[in-house]
Amino acid sequence: MKVLGIETSCDETGIAVYQGGRGLVAQAVYSQTDLHSAYGGVVPELASRDHVRKILPLIRQVLDEARLSSASIDGVAYTAGPGLIGALLVGAAVGRSLAWAWGVPALGVHHMEGHLLAPRLETPAPDFPFVALLVSGGHTQLVEVIGVGRYRMLGESVDDAAGEAFDKTAKLLDLRYPGGPNLARLAERGDPRRFRFPRPMTDRPGLDFSFSGLKTFTLHKLRDELPRAVDPDRTRADIARAFEEAVVDTLVIKCRRALRETGHRRLVLAGGVSANRRLRERMERVMTDEGSEVFYPRPALCTDNGAMVAYVGWLRLMAGQQEPLAIRPRARWSMLDLPPLP
Repeated sequence: MKVLGIETSCDETGIAVYQGGRGLVAQAVYSQTDLHSAYGGVVPELASRDHVRKILPLIRQVLDEARLSSASIDGVAYTAGPGLIGALLVGAAVGRSLAWAWGVPALGVHHMEGHLLAPRLETPAPDFPFVALLVSGGHTQLVEVIGVGRYRMLGESVDDAAGEAFDKTAKLLDLRYPGGPNLARLAERGDPRRFRFPRPMTDRPGLDFSFSGLKTFTLHKLRDELPRAVDPDRTRADIARAFEEAVVDTLVIKCRRALRETGHRRLVLAGGVSANRRLRERMERVMTDEGSEVFYPRPALCTDNGAMVAYVGWLRLMAGQQEPLAIRPRARWSMLDLPPLP
């Protein structure tokens, strides 16, 4: 079965084809970073309009690269949520319309389930069960994964997600959009010994996260240090490094705690922040010492992409799930509401 996947939950237009027995056949992602950088963040209306402009050319491009015609597609999967409702509507309307025109089934896919299962597109793929850290701009969650659709929430952020904290802190440091990757690049030049920031909620039991206080701590540190800094650029880099170290340590501590509490020996990292080099290095080192394995997708599959949507769509379409003609995009949608696969 060959499935066309369409991702339009935010500011990336992602298209891919996944085929059972062959894997990922072709994919393309168009990023709107340049469009939104002038505004310092994603403008929902502009994002929706740009999806309208790019989605059909990208579908043609991916089909051409895969050397497939529309008649070769056996199903269409599109992101139905969570995300920006206007952006979701574009992908859902196009995806459902193409499926109807081609006479094939369609399915709305959960965006975070796509991230969760993206590491299974790689070799070696993590076997079930495992603990997953979903860490992105909108979500920071620890999930116990027994199988597809069989999820238990272990912990999540009570305020800012880690990626959101990265982006907001980047603004405090006068860095351009997208803030998270730019902050990580600045932190590479920082001295990890100059400042030590708190590791929030690690001194109490539980697996929830909180990063808003760390962002506020960074703000006060900047106000205290920059006016008297001999080298302001060096101070910004040192503060960026201290912030990144605090986030990474917090995520590692909670993941280690989650593995110990569940008894699992496999950890999956997924979502945009999982591409962070320091997070991967620290997590691999600590988990190896703990006797656990760590899995994550290649950086291109950490950000929003059509490959993860096509893959999850293939799994669920093969199990007989499909959507009626109506489309139901959802800005908010709990992954725990998804039906399990046999």
